[in-house]
Amino acid sequence: MMTGKEDLLRALIEAYLMENGTHIFYSGAAEKAANPDARKTFAELSAWEERHMEYIQYLYQAIEGDLDLEGFEAFKKKTPALVTESGIPVKDLEAKAEKYVFVDDKGALDFALEMEGKAYNLYRKLSGDAADSNARVVFEEMMSQEVKHIEYLKDLRQKFA
Repeated sequence: MMTGKEDLLRALIEAYLMENGTHIFYSGAAEKAANPDARKTFAELSAWEERHMEYIQYLYQAIEGDLDLEGFEAFKKKTPALVTESGIPVKDLEAKAEKYVFVDDKGALDFALEMEGKAYNLYRKLSGDAADSNARVVFEEMMSQEVKHIEYLKDLRQKFA
């Protein structure tokens, strides 16, 4: 789990792993959702997280001057994503999802909003605590991405009110 005291490269690795954990969770939730629209919502959220992972990978490789995709692929395969960007372990969220079937879009959206809100708060805390100014910039960018997700989900939720 990140503390905000990481240097830029470590912060990127940790952010990547958390985004991957959230991607894994949303992918699983999409498969388990009872309602087709809820499945679609979670699949879209999963795709967003995948794009965040690609962005972070690009930054990491550009900074390192190592654009060897094969090496990064090996890293992804051997590094487990244990925590989501909301700071909640993937296994805990999966257990919660097992108990709760998302039968409608509103339930799915409410759950996603909670997740994205926690992710925003985590990145906000990390940006405030960051000792490395470059890491702070990364955390602030991730925060802005979470704001976009929250706004999108709120707009969607209003359609189902």
